[in-house]
Amino acid sequence: QVQLVESRGGSVQAGGALSLSCAASRNPYSSICMGWFRQSPGKEREGVAVICTASGNSLYADSVKGRSTISQDNAKNMVSLQMNSLKPEDTAMYYCAAGRYRFLNPTDFRYWGQGTQVTVSS
Repeated sequence: QVQLVESRGGSVQAGGALSLSCAASRNPYSSICMGWFRQSPGKEREGVAVICTASGNSLYADSVKGRSTISQDNAKNMVSLQMNSLKPEDTAMYYCAAGRYRFLNPTDFRYWGQGTQVTVSS
């Protein structure tokens, strides 16, 4: 079993910045991709950003592109998400996930963290 532990989220004002990190207890795949997803009440879970360890290639949702940066620490099986210029619509529960492919579809990720709340006030 793989455990993913996210750092605590937080509350910020619009325009502010926040960084999230996630550590995996182990790497279940020869080439792992780790990503961030978010879900707001009444909405489906959506992909935010994903990065793959072997290639270092990343993928971002259009909604966060240019405002967010995903990075990895392969030695520690960790992934971080730096979010800048936050908007109220970024408010959601954010989840870390691990999978095998560089997709933003939640169904492609097998392992999930418990989630951490990010609230952006206007």
